[in-house]
Amino acid sequence: MQGKRVFPTAVEALQQVTRDLLGLAVRSVDEVGEVSLPQMRLLFALRDEGQSSCTDLAHVLGVSGSSVTRLADRLVASGHVSRSTDPQSRSRVLLALTEHGTEVIAAVLAWRSRELTRALRSLDGEALDALTDSLSVLHDALRVQHRDLTGPVPL
Repeated sequence: MQGKRVFPTAVEALQQVTRDLLGLAVRSVDEVGEVSLPQMRLLFALRDEGQSSCTDLAHVLGVSGSSVTRLADRLVASGHVSRSTDPQSRSRVLLALTEHGTEVIAAVLAWRSRELTRALRSLDGEALDALTDSLSVLHDALRVQHRDLTGPVPL
């Protein structure tokens, strides 16, 4: 039953690649240089959720509503996000990505794709296929074990 055992070296390898991928994600934001990491998380949340209230976005990001409001103020001022009133509830403020905000997300994702592609090119076809299959299995296992992971963490 070797497939069911968790080997410490596998856990260590996953810990290392997690740090590597998080480092790559953070660096991609720095490389594009338009927004801070917390601002980028808000842009990704808006991309994933669509037009949303500050309260809804605070829930998605796991932060306070006032934190989202402060981030949104900066992103509205810089042209990355637009702010409007909900037509069904005038007291509710909605945020949405602007074209500029969408372009920044695209630039960050393009940078990440280039770097990941560069790293994956070092693998032969068999290793790449095995990695792809293994990552899919791991992804599915994490989703079953952690049902609260309903979507990607905005980063």
